[in-house]
Amino acid sequence: MEVRIGIQQAQRELSVETDETAEQVQQQVATAVESGGVVTLTDTKGRTVLVPAAKLAYVEIGTASVGTVGFRS
Repeated sequence: MEVRIGIQQAQRELSVETDETAEQVQQQVATAVESGGVVTLTDTKGRTVLVPAAKLAYVEIGTASVGTVGFRS
C-alpha cells in the first residue's frame, strides 16, 4: 500500500510503501489527528516513519503498484 503524506511548510511529499491496509492507515491518521499525537507508519523494509499530526497537510492512501514495465495507457 502506498501512502503519500504532505507536510506543512515542506516542499516535497513523503511517500511510504507499507504492508498495512488502507483501513489501518486511515484509523492511525484519524486517531493521531484527534489526539494531537504522531502518525507512525512502518514501511515494507521495516523502517519507521513518524509525522506529527499537527503538521499534516494531507494523506493520500493508494494501492500498491504492481511492477509495471514500459508505457501504460
